[in-house]
Amino acid sequence: MRLGAFLFFFLAVSACAQGLRMGVAEVDITPPPGAPMAGYYTPRIATGTHDPLWVKAIVLDSGGTKIAIAACDLVSLPRELSEQARAIVGKKIGLASDHVMITATHDHTTPVIVTNPSRYNLQGETKRIAEEYTASLPEKIANAILLANASLIPVEMRAGVGEETTLGFNRRYFMKDGSVGWNPGKLNPNIVRPAGPVDTGIPVLYFETLDHHKPVAAYVNFGVHQDTTGGLQFSGDYSYTLGRVLKLAKGDDFFTLFTIGAAGNVNHLDFSRKDPQSGFEEAARIGAVLAGDVLKVIQAAPVVPDPVIQVSDKILPIPVPTYTAAEVADAERVQATFGKPNAAPFLDLVKAARVLELNARHGKPLDAEVQVFTIGDKVAIVGFPGEMFAEFGLQLKEDSPFPVTILAELANGAYVYIPNRVAYKEGNYEPTAARLPEGSGEALVDSAFDQLLALAHRSSNAH
Repeated sequence: MRLGAFLFFFLAVSACAQGLRMGVAEVDITPPPGAPMAGYYTPRIATGTHDPLWVKAIVLDSGGTKIAIAACDLVSLPRELSEQARAIVGKKIGLASDHVMITATHDHTTPVIVTNPSRYNLQGETKRIAEEYTASLPEKIANAILLANASLIPVEMRAGVGEETTLGFNRRYFMKDGSVGWNPGKLNPNIVRPAGPVDTGIPVLYFETLDHHKPVAAYVNFGVHQDTTGGLQFSGDYSYTLGRVLKLAKGDDFFTLFTIGAAGNVNHLDFSRKDPQSGFEEAARIGAVLAGDVLKVIQAAPVVPDPVIQVSDKILPIPVPTYTAAEVADAERVQATFGKPNAAPFLDLVKAARVLELNARHGKPLDAEVQVFTIGDKVAIVGFPGEMFAEFGLQLKEDSPFPVTILAELANGAYVYIPNRVAYKEGNYEPTAARLPEGSGEALVDSAFDQLLALAHRSSNAH
């Protein structure tokens, strides 16, 4: 055996022998009173907090290769803030940015994150609160990762996939007039059928201590919009109840990290029923049902042997369109009506926000990052920088060489919706809001698949 081959073999065996270590931490990111709320195209000021908002982080270390995943209770997190948080982590503990995944859980009862330009037209004290809150986030996100890194303990990891068919519904529908509707209303007689599928899979990673098999944590992923509670109180939506119920089952110290799956065209509304489906009780119902599903997965999930960690990361430069002076002026006129009694029609506001945001880049491409972590030959975690349509989640999981494949959307970027090609032709809300052009979603998934294949090949050669 050549020296190089022997050295590679020795390193691979050593990594396997060292096993897996894990650390977890959470940092409160609940906004102060008077903070504006995000998630809609109408202004809202929070009146209080139903449950605290968190950035939760896990750090995994196997044989010296370390990764971190942070999930923020926010509707989205701009790439610039994710990069700032990653830079702090890199400076403090030397963890490269491609080893750090920062996601948003897409709760719609969370604060506005200030961007330039911003569709929210904030003014005065409300603007000041939002700006200070936004500026504080990178350090808080980094601190969660640093605290998790400081609490590493040996663990055993189990992995499995459950299924839940009663909670998610595609929110795009073929209508009798030939159009594709979006959230068309309960018992609408003009609905023909859903215009797309739902990813019903629930991938779960479960961690126990090595010595006494004490429950430590679960990483749960599910592809349904967190837009259930509504109202004017800050809340983590259904993932809040998910974590609470799992604590009841696994102990007060049990830690749950939730990332949202391919939910760009999926929410919780069943339009075939007349029953109301909003409020904290509905969010609690969804979280409790999901927790039951997770517990079933945990009970049957097998141990992941040889949990060697691998990392791959690709940034796709996505071109942005150019707009005429007239198009920009029209978008500015429409945007100025936000929050006013004579506000422009909804889709006009959506289009204006897109035009002004992309025009402000002055032709600079969007950095669309596709990040892949694998653990052993069984588990893959793939991060995408926007709200992926369910079709992409189903495709990626079917094609992936890793039986437990997690699609974490809104990771390391917030390029709004990423529809499939057919949706751009069908139109309505998501394609109108999309920052990335037609075909971008397919390109991102192709990149993820190529990286998964390369890592699977490398993993098989290491053994």
